[in-house]
Amino acid sequence: MNVYDFDQTVFNPDCSFCFFLYSLRHHPRAVSTALPVAFWQLLLFLKNGKKDAKKLKEALFSYLNRIDDVLGLVDSFWEENFSRIEPWYLEQKRDDDLIISASPAFLLEPAAEKLGVRLLATPMNPYTGKIHGKNCHDQEKLRRFREKYAEAAVEEFYSDSLSDAPMAEIAHRAFLVVGTERKVWPEKNKGR
Repeated sequence: MNVYDFDQTVFNPDCSFCFFLYSLRHHPRAVSTALPVAFWQLLLFLKNGKKDAKKLKEALFSYLNRIDDVLGLVDSFWEENFSRIEPWYLEQKRDDDLIISASPAFLLEPAAEKLGVRLLATPMNPYTGKIHGKNCHDQEKLRRFREKYAEAAVEEFYSDSLSDAPMAEIAHRAFLVVGTERKVWPEKNKGR
């Protein structure tokens, strides 16, 4: 199986940010209520590092409880933004691909379904913005992968972020995605 990060890897730029802006455009009052708390959590995130990423993400998506048809909004978002899927990915996509992402699962599910691939992502309630468990990032990606696909071998892994090193380490080959370029993962594949 090949495994892919989503944001800035298969999709450009970051779909959570794009969805936030899309929501702001279509529901400005609802989204504006989340801005003060999200800004405060952003300051804490910048001060304390990624350990507050879950709180920041929940604050950013706290506006969801003010939107009547969140899943309809997600569908219309993908109608407008599915074309941002990278052409290089579409050319090499396989049916057994897995997307593993820190973005909310409810946001990525329509795209994964349309692509015909499997998905592991951050479990977030689409009506409250609350995350159940941990943000699917860094070491958590590997933990969830092993929990769901215990014995699966990863042929190739693609990500734009070195923080995904735990997944890269279990792949036979790993690639760092920079724009549309795919480079061999730093320090990966030595001695093979």
